[in-house]
Amino acid sequence: MRNALALAPPRSSVSLWTIWEAMRAPVLDAFPPEPGRPRDADAYLRHVEAVYPADACHSLRMEGYEVSEALVGHVSREHQDPYDDTLDAQPHEVAAAYGYWRAHNVVGRSLRRIVAGENPGAVAREAHREWFLQLFSPSVEAGIVGADDLDAYRAHPARIAGARHVPPPAREVPALMSELFDLLESEPSAAVRAVLGHFAFVFVHPYQDGSGRIARFLMNAMLASGGYPWTILRSEARDTYLSALESASSGADIGPFARLVAASLRA
Repeated sequence: MRNALALAPPRSSVSLWTIWEAMRAPVLDAFPPEPGRPRDADAYLRHVEAVYPADACHSLRMEGYEVSEALVGHVSREHQDPYDDTLDAQPHEVAAAYGYWRAHNVVGRSLRRIVAGENPGAVAREAHREWFLQLFSPSVEAGIVGADDLDAYRAHPARIAGARHVPPPAREVPALMSELFDLLESEPSAAVRAVLGHFAFVFVHPYQDGSGRIARFLMNAMLASGGYPWTILRSEARDTYLSALESASSGADIGPFARLVAASLRA
């Protein structure tokens, strides 16, 4: 039985708990039955590795990076210089691809813990900061962003290009993120953890940059906890993706986003 009712009252102007309770049913309606936690962790993780090149390309292209499969493959090979000057790519694209690879590796360690039976929300609470650090460490090393930008959640207002939704004030982010992980820890449905975990993460927008990529890592970690396959949200559907998130953020309608994730999972 869920114990979310026992959670501490929200400490911000936004109650993720209230939003979560209102949105659970449409998510459950949109999703196929939960397969159950994978019995063969190694086989599951091999599948994740197999789809990695496509996942990296689509997730990075969602954020406007013009990355190729060749670049993604290059930065993921051991003992190669990711900044090889023969690559036909801009430095910020190389850093983004290399950061995605490094983040993918630490997410993989989190996945192994989750499919072994640890509470997925607790694992994500502990590990998401490391996911973020690895995502942007190459950009720091290349001098593209400052190390201070990786210290904590954002300290300034956030804006999402083209969206009506304005993320909560920076002062409320720590409390909202704590509430999000409380909800993930107490939620029995992997589908709800995945869809609402992703949605709530970008709704709060805890980082000035990278919130979307981390939200998609979080979504897939939660899907793994129920045995659903690693799911790629394709960059060709970027407008649909952003519109669905806007419908949830500004219109309290999670249905379009839940159906998009479910359709991507089936694909």
